[in-house]
Amino acid sequence: MLVHLTPLAAVLVSSAVWGVLGVVSGFAVHRLPTDRLDHDTWLTRPRKFEDGGRWYERRLRISRWKDRLPEWGALFPGGTSKRQLPGRSDADLQRFAVETRRAETVHWVNLAAGPLFLLWCPPVVGAAMVAFGVLAHAPFICIQRYNRARIDRTLGRRRDRGA
Repeated sequence: MLVHLTPLAAVLVSSAVWGVLGVVSGFAVHRLPTDRLDHDTWLTRPRKFEDGGRWYERRLRISRWKDRLPEWGALFPGGTSKRQLPGRSDADLQRFAVETRRAETVHWVNLAAGPLFLLWCPPVVGAAMVAFGVLAHAPFICIQRYNRARIDRTLGRRRDRGA
């Protein structure tokens, strides 16, 4: 620990930091140009185990709970809510996939910040903050990856029919 705080003070400071971090990272990623998010990177690329999103259906039963979580994609002016598809054309689906990458990136940034809390939190509180980061952000990452996999499957079927 670089700063020594009581457990209560560490929890209060950490709560404020989580909130600020969420808003700042959300705004920063919101400002990224679309061309930075119109393709997968090493972080967002589909993994073999995901099986085109089916893993999330089979193992996590994601379709049962994903719509119960908050969606703040439209928090900033010009932002996009991911509650429903903007349309059904290929271009609409590709744009929606960009927004899933945007949201996924925000949650990865927040999740990756968890170890910073060890700088001022006592070890038990720090571990709790890291665990909170995982529990708070992993479901949203899963939702974005699941939705993008479904989009990719739909676009793939369309390409196959058109070929």
